Amino acid sequence: MSILEIDKKNIWHPFTQMKTSPAPINIVSGKGAKIFDENGNEYIDAISSWWVNIHGHCNETIQKAILKQIQKLEHVIFAGFTHENAALLSEKLISILPENQNKIFFSDNGSTAVEVALKMTIQYWKNQNIQRNGFIAFEDSYHGDTLGAMSVGSRSVFTDAFSGYMFESYHAPLPSEENIDSVMTQLENIIQEKKPAGFIFEPIVLGAGGMRMYEPKFLDMIIELCRKNDIIIIADEVMTGFGRLGKTFASDYLTNKPDIICLSKGITGGFLPMGVTSCAKYIYDIFYSDDITKTFFHGHSYTANPISCAAANASIDLLLSEKCQNNIEQIMNLHNEFIQILKNNDKIKNIRQKGTILAFDINTSDNEGYTNQIKNILYDYYIKNGVLLRPLGNVIYILPPYCITKDELNRVYEIINLSLKII
Repeated sequence: MSILEIDKKNIWHPFTQMKTSPAPINIVSGKGAKIFDENGNEYIDAISSWWVNIHGHCNETIQKAILKQIQKLEHVIFAGFTHENAALLSEKLISILPENQNKIFFSDNGSTAVEVALKMTIQYWKNQNIQRNGFIAFEDSYHGDTLGAMSVGSRSVFTDAFSGYMFESYHAPLPSEENIDSVMTQLENIIQEKKPAGFIFEPIVLGAGGMRMYEPKFLDMIIELCRKNDIIIIADEVMTGFGRLGKTFASDYLTNKPDIICLSKGITGGFLPMGVTSCAKYIYDIFYSDDITKTFFHGHSYTANPISCAAANASIDLLLSEKCQNNIEQIMNLHNEFIQILKNNDKIKNIRQKGTILAFDINTSDNEGYTNQIKNILYDYYIKNGVLLRPLGNVIYILPPYCITKDELNRVYEIINLSLKII
């Protein structure tokens, strides 16, 4: 049997209607911003393989760090034990996170990083015998696919099947110059009536919700309101962390810093799964007790896996290097140049850019959002022309690895321009 035949027989792919979707492409290798299939075709990975490969594929520095660690220790239980790479990674993270972050809790993906944050928040209040109810979040937000993460995310086609199993959350519109007053009034009413436990948000850019962008100043206002009412502030930086918006973390754009931060995706440079939830000292202190019932009873078998930690340490060093920072700046500048071209096309609207993310909406008569079928036409066109772009319905976005070259990025722009002529 061929690889594709074995795949068809045995595998259930994510976010895929297996009956109607075309056969997957068998990728055999990758290097830099490109991946290569079994037939020798190459594709520019313009979305960093679901936003994780921030340094591109098969980065040699991360490879060497992994190889070195594999030869010493592959894994050890993290309850009652520790190891060098976890300790060094925690130190490294705390040194670059907002200064109020004090403790690092390891898990294994973005959804679990969020789940940890939600459970920390709920138990923070429970440990003090204080009743709090649900979470505030934004409309169109997405925080992951576990039940807790879905509970705080926006209700959509992703969550419909599980509506009876999710806990309560309260969603407010994304703030803007036009609606900030009404949003603040709505939040004040929610806070007074519901007394929520926490406020969770994707800072500045909503990812899977359509790369929707909003101003840090409005988020600062909402955080200030929540903090005055003793609501725990949770930043979901699973996508926005590690340079994606130009600064190391999206929270760096904020005056009012989160109490808890969720990290994953780019943390290991796309090599291995890892999730991290950091928190302020005052949260940790509520669990620090002689009372065993106040323990945070949460963990994963592969918590702080030494190989993943080695990859993360190497990835962060690369991110902070002058070369990588220059690459990020080049991407931002090239995006700005491409925006000037896009402005002249009446087939698109709502062009937006923050850091290395560029997005716009296709004008369409179909329902806007993830179920818009134009995504299938455009995805097929991009793949046939050697570019991996995965539209979010009628939203086209570029989220490239930082190692992408000017020529490669210009090729992505060229194919996008050509695709607008076929719709």
